[in-house]
Amino acid sequence: MPGMDSLPVYVEAPARLHLGFLDLEGSLGRQFGSLGLTLDGITTRIVARRNNCVEVLGDSTGRVQGIAEKFLAAKGLTEGCQIEVLDQIPAHSGLGSGTQLSLAVGTAISRLCSLECTPQDIAETLDRGARSGVGIGAFQQGGFLLDAGKGVPDSVPPIVSRLRFPSAWRVVLFIDSTLRGLHGNDESTSFASLPSFSPETAAYLCHLVLMQILPAVFERDLEAFSKGISGLQRCIGDHFASAQGGRYTSRAVSEAIEYTESLGIEGVGQSSWGPMGFAFVDSEIQGHALLRDLRTRFAANEGLQFKIVSGKNTGAVVLQQDRIPVSKAVES
Repeated sequence: MPGMDSLPVYVEAPARLHLGFLDLEGSLGRQFGSLGLTLDGITTRIVARRNNCVEVLGDSTGRVQGIAEKFLAAKGLTEGCQIEVLDQIPAHSGLGSGTQLSLAVGTAISRLCSLECTPQDIAETLDRGARSGVGIGAFQQGGFLLDAGKGVPDSVPPIVSRLRFPSAWRVVLFIDSTLRGLHGNDESTSFASLPSFSPETAAYLCHLVLMQILPAVFERDLEAFSKGISGLQRCIGDHFASAQGGRYTSRAVSEAIEYTESLGIEGVGQSSWGPMGFAFVDSEIQGHALLRDLRTRFAANEGLQFKIVSGKNTGAVVLQQDRIPVSKAVES
């Protein structure tokens, strides 16, 4: 059995946007398929050290404790570890917090115990990637990602396209701090209650992704990209409306998105089950202009916040050393 390494392991895992599914029924044999973007500036950061038992610092929810114990048991490890949580992606907000936390903890323990577990191995061990491979792809390599859905029931959906996201483009996030998106059993129940997803709809979305959205990222054509994202979001949002109370989970985010569209900005939508909303813009300057507009317009709503982030074209940071890096996260 591998031994414990004495140096602490630092892991910094990036948030992601989940921009929509392509085929919920799997009419050609592969179910789901999804599109997503890795984000810079919003991260889960942990440090793992050798210990006689599982000890968690900086997390009162019990999530990290449960993840660590499950991973150690699955790998037949009797050693313990201390895990210090330095930052966490907000839970159930649409940014992939659960997958990134699981991958961070599993990766840290794997490195500490001299295992050679890939992110896919860790995801399968910890029951992540049940429907989408975007979060795992964000952890492993970053960038703008497309997964091919599930072909084998227990397999993690493979990433089949990874593009560098344009460095000049920005994402303005709409954050409703009063709500949480569906998760756990509620999410599974909601998926089961959705109306049927026609092969024609799946064909339209696949066409949109392959012939408009992906080429637009490659060619840095924000107008074509935004039109494609809006088309995908309208279709998916309306399909999920019965489960989330409308095209968007949050009424406040919905109003902010409608206002953003009234300014002529097309690339808008909701990540996963929300409540996180987003708008794509072509530059830092346009992002700050929109930010000022939104903060002025919605100043009376204290639960609605806005933030500018960039795409991230690299995956998680994993270091085994004594020095803990300083977070590069910047408030906007």
